[in-house]
Amino acid sequence: MSVTIHEDGYREALRQAAAFLREGDDFLVVSHLSPDGDAISSTGAIGFILRALGKTYTLINEDRTPDKYAGLLGGQPIIDYGRSAPSRRFERVIAVDCADFARIGAVHTLFAESRLLLNIDHHPTNDGFGTHNVVKPSAAATVEIIYELAETLGIEWTKPLATCIYAGLLTDTGGFRYSNTTPDVMAVAERMLRHGAEGAVLAEQLLETMTYAQMLLLKEALSTLSFSEDRKIGWLSVTRETLDAVGAADEDTEGLVNLPRNVAGVEVGLLFKEKAPGHVKVSLRSAGRVDVSSLAKTLGGGGHVRAAGCTINGTLDEAVRRVVEAVKERL
Repeated sequence: MSVTIHEDGYREALRQAAAFLREGDDFLVVSHLSPDGDAISSTGAIGFILRALGKTYTLINEDRTPDKYAGLLGGQPIIDYGRSAPSRRFERVIAVDCADFARIGAVHTLFAESRLLLNIDHHPTNDGFGTHNVVKPSAAATVEIIYELAETLGIEWTKPLATCIYAGLLTDTGGFRYSNTTPDVMAVAERMLRHGAEGAVLAEQLLETMTYAQMLLLKEALSTLSFSEDRKIGWLSVTRETLDAVGAADEDTEGLVNLPRNVAGVEVGLLFKEKAPGHVKVSLRSAGRVDVSSLAKTLGGGGHVRAAGCTINGTLDEAVRRVVEAVKERL
């Protein structure tokens, strides 16, 4: 099935997704590797919807849930696949916030060969990998689509579900500051507040509070700050050695990429994070002139026009040279 973009097709896709949830049971719900706020919020929201429908379900991710997002789940555990993978396969799968099938990671080994897969996502690079696809690139976050799915299903709004929807919008719009903060986004956020989401508490918890390790990591990362000759590209680098030295986790790097991007005159900000020897994760942020989603796609990644990512095989220095040169070609 192709990716749905046009309004009539999108509404029909929502109806088909609603039928998929009503008619099935025993769902496996997964989001992307290194889950962020929208991924965790989307996973939790689908869980609350399935619970309201009286369904059984399992939430899972190849990576652990960052501590600051755990409170969104209302006691619903997201299984850490790397520590305790289920020993069986699932016939019905729901993938949320995954730009492509590869972003699911090793969890795909739990999918039955005959599985039916509902793909819910807002990335423009999504290739429609599901047997059912609800993909809306104009949505600010995947939770915005899940909000519309809940409305299609006629789910009764509860504080935990509203909190997940609000949190996903909050994080993927940068605290309602990015260009994806549309009137529709604000209307959904307003409704979630009326259903109990605590906006100020969530902003403090998800956007403002830093751990001691994060602060030490910020100090070290800023010492690597570099710019291209014309100062239109800025980047930071984080090695595994640095992460280990300050006691930081991978999720503690979230938001670092915005620092070089926020410098006046910078068109593209980059963060290079050494995941393992020979593997470097790259985050890209654009001021608008460069479509970093298309750039990331040429490097094996994907994302949005202004926010994208990819993984480069090679040393940290090699990754910096390769990606900076690729950005220069787009400026």
